[in-house]
Amino acid sequence: MSGKLGLDRRTVAKARRLAEAAGRPVVELARTHTTAAVERATLRLAGIGGADPDGIPWVNRLVDAVAADVGLGHGVLLPVYDALIRDGHADLTLLAQKAAAGSVRFGVPRPGKDGRVRRSAAAAVARGVARIDRRRRERERLVARHGDPPQRPWIYLIVATGDIYEDIPQAQAAARAGADVIAVIRSTGQSLLDYVPEGATREGFAGTYATQENFRLMRAALDVTSKEVGRYIRLTNYASGLCMPEIAALAGLERLDMMLNDSMYGILFRDINPIRTFVDQRFSRQIHARAGIIINTGEDNYLTTADAVDAAHTVTVSQLLNEYFATEAGLQTWQLGLGHAFEINPDLPESFRLELAHALLARELFPGAPLKWMPPTRHMTGDVFRGNLLDGFFNLAGALTGQGILLVGMMTEAVVTPWLSDRDIALQNVRYVLRAAGNLHEDFTPGPFIKDRAALVLREAVGLLERIAAEGLLEAIADGTFGIMRRPADRGRGLDGVARREPGYYNPAEDLLTKGAR
Repeated sequence: MSGKLGLDRRTVAKARRLAEAAGRPVVELARTHTTAAVERATLRLAGIGGADPDGIPWVNRLVDAVAADVGLGHGVLLPVYDALIRDGHADLTLLAQKAAAGSVRFGVPRPGKDGRVRRSAAAAVARGVARIDRRRRERERLVARHGDPPQRPWIYLIVATGDIYEDIPQAQAAARAGADVIAVIRSTGQSLLDYVPEGATREGFAGTYATQENFRLMRAALDVTSKEVGRYIRLTNYASGLCMPEIAALAGLERLDMMLNDSMYGILFRDINPIRTFVDQRFSRQIHARAGIIINTGEDNYLTTADAVDAAHTVTVSQLLNEYFATEAGLQTWQLGLGHAFEINPDLPESFRLELAHALLARELFPGAPLKWMPPTRHMTGDVFRGNLLDGFFNLAGALTGQGILLVGMMTEAVVTPWLSDRDIALQNVRYVLRAAGNLHEDFTPGPFIKDRAALVLREAVGLLERIAAEGLLEAIADGTFGIMRRPADRGRGLDGVARREPGYYNPAEDLLTKGAR
């Protein structure tokens, strides 16, 4: 697909330099801070699990107790393993139970006197990283055995009943009908929970809770279906919100294959504090990099609140920033499922040509990335015949521009929770278009209208990046640059869970995740 738009290479290179300049201060912020969720994720890698009788995970109880005694600035591993060794507790769960009862006090061991503590903590976290490595190798073996889908883009379909035991047969049926990627959408509001629920769940609203046991159950079921259909079926969930790093860790431990992972979604649409979520995002992406998980970013969401034509350049800017943040955290190009969407008002003249320009611009800016192309939602009206036709145009645009991951659009989108029959009709639409189009993208050559539109969006993106690099990304977010949402850095949910790292901060997870990573 390279070169159809004739993009100016110097402009593209300038855009990437500006994205790095805008993103570098945020990375430095992440390097110098920690959060309650980062520390909980680290303890999950070290092996803690379970919940108290009220459903509050023991990892939350333990981190809260450490924070109350010594704060989070030194990390939790030093005070936790100091107490574990000092008092002779059997394991982390027992220590958490004692801490919740108020019978343990935490302190930070003196430098030079903490060698055993550091070695014990590092060994425990290393075991968790080793399990992630084993699950990655397991995926590679299964892909080699069953094969990848025979075509690109991969067909991505959402399951969302609220009950994991209902999700499983629906997901398996979708895979048999042609879906290559199953996304189990989360229960409404889970991104605002500052803990990860425990166990299998059956009571989600408009989605199913993301839990380790739910991950395990669905992955096991799709492994059975992969063998049946003769291709490896990938599983997706959401590593976003207040528990972004923890869910990333659980995904790596249970061999999920893709994760929605973008701090901007939580900042803009869930009012999560920007500093909290940028710190969480970096750690979660380090886990994803090690686990071989493809991330999906959320640029498509901007166009549900901002105009898809006027704000097209903000999507490009966010994609470039996400590329920098992801690669800095260790993700490889094949793991960058950068997002964009088919959201222009269909009543606008030349709307399809504009959509093609935007989709082809993304494809050519990121030629090696498995871009995630999102279907129309904002302009769905409840007319299911019109909606199905609009989804067909979306599928055609994906085929013409060589997208990597195509989310199945539903004719009942934004009207009702789709029925299984709706999904079947939507999959028929996708299968027909992709089969009929074949390699049509080889024959598609854009004309001046599409080329000029793409060049204009790129120039506007460079202009915005110049402003962001000069003023700061946090300031741009506070000004409502993305999705017309204003989110100041000193407000938002989760701010109380952010701590500046003190001298002597200790968390071996970052080094372990990046050491020897592929």
